[in-house]
Amino acid sequence: MKILDWYIIRKFLGTYVFAIFLILAITVMFDINEKLDAFLKAPLKATVFDYFLNFLPYFANQFSPLFTFIAVIFFTSKLADNSEIIAMLSTGMSYRRLLRPYLISATVIAALTYVLSAYIIPPANVKRIDYTNTYVKNKRVDYGTNIQLQVAKGEIAYMSRYDNLQKTGYKFSLERFDGKTLVSRLTAQSIRWDTLHQWTVRDYMIRDFEGQHEKIRRGNRLDTIIPIEPRDFLISKNDQEMLTSPALTEYIDRQKERGVANIKSFEIEKHRRYAMTAAAFILTVIGMSLSSKKVKGGMGVNIGIGLVLSFSYILFMTVTSTFAVSGYTSPMIAMWIPNILYTFIAIYLYYRASHG
Repeated sequence: MKILDWYIIRKFLGTYVFAIFLILAITVMFDINEKLDAFLKAPLKATVFDYFLNFLPYFANQFSPLFTFIAVIFFTSKLADNSEIIAMLSTGMSYRRLLRPYLISATVIAALTYVLSAYIIPPANVKRIDYTNTYVKNKRVDYGTNIQLQVAKGEIAYMSRYDNLQKTGYKFSLERFDGKTLVSRLTAQSIRWDTLHQWTVRDYMIRDFEGQHEKIRRGNRLDTIIPIEPRDFLISKNDQEMLTSPALTEYIDRQKERGVANIKSFEIEKHRRYAMTAAAFILTVIGMSLSSKKVKGGMGVNIGIGLVLSFSYILFMTVTSTFAVSGYTSPMIAMWIPNILYTFIAIYLYYRASHG
């Protein structure tokens, strides 16, 4: 690490932070204007600490590739405009050597982006989403009908209806199989969720099948442990954003074992976090390759091209995610298609800039 490396890293990260604060300030003004009615009726403390304190890191991290690209384009164009890059290369420094401090800066941003998206922002999103559900627009799913899922190997649960406000399900049944043979069936008029995996069934009947014989037990109340929670079958929009990466992976694996179909958004979120982390390197190379040479029209041309490419990247990722939701491709492929395409763009632009 030489003085020149620290100079570029300081410029890169400084411009990145400046771009974040500038765009966040604009975003806050638009957000206040859009949700003014909700902010006026909500307690000020909740608005500041539950919403904005959690919304700003969430928004900054969501658009981290955009901020990275803008930072690279802006400060590199300024260096090129002042002939500083020409001076660096004239000392015998190779283009690859010039790229090193850029990649070190991108590594810092990528690591920060991943840690935030995987571990820090999801718990903060719990408060933010609860605030928007309470004061802006309720997107919680509190009711479900015809719920059926595998709670364990050979055990199938069914509820005709579930009311999450009352924590109660109706017309419940739990069937246990040995291979393809039904060995036990519990039916109840209602079932109530108390704590983690703790369910209470009421007006129940248990039928045990032993060959040609059947044993029947009845009762008014039975406390039982069933390894499911309401969140396993009541899936609301943005639920995936409230899970850390380890919890997200565990949730996806568990839901697949249970035969739950509507978990595409969770798989997309899982792979999006990795794809967004890798995007920091790809967009850094593209931005540096585009703006390291003087162009006719000055810095404005580079910034314009950079904005078009960065917004097209975010738009492309949004479009490909719909392919995964529709079942045209897997969530992993959908999230990595933009990175693969822009990697080829980065290689081409880097080659052209280094041999130009």
